[in-house]
Amino acid sequence: QVQLVESGGGSVQAGDSLRLSCVASGRTISTLAMGWFRQAPGKEREFVGSINRSGGRTDYADSVKGRFTISRDNVKNTVYLQMNSLKPEDTAVYHCAGSLNSGNTSLRGIRYIYWGQGTQVTVSS
Repeated sequence: QVQLVESGGGSVQAGDSLRLSCVASGRTISTLAMGWFRQAPGKEREFVGSINRSGGRTDYADSVKGRFTISRDNVKNTVYLQMNSLKPEDTAVYHCAGSLNSGNTSLRGIRYIYWGQGTQVTVSS
């Protein structure tokens, strides 16, 4: 049983930074491509970014490109989402997810089968 647990969310002002963490148990994440998604109230879940197994390839939604950075520490079985220059429209519940796809060829369109419960990020203007 794979469990993903996110942390690091909170309430911040526009322009602030937050770093989210996602710790995995039950499986080593070095076998998984990992992604971050978010869902705002009344909206569908949207892709934020992803990272391949080794950490050598990343992909981001246009809305966060240049502000957010995904990284991973396979020794600590943890994936991070560094969020800078936060905007009110970044307010959402952020979920991490794991895919059996390596992501080495492409990170677009891969299927995620493991999901965390999410952590709330609220950005006020």
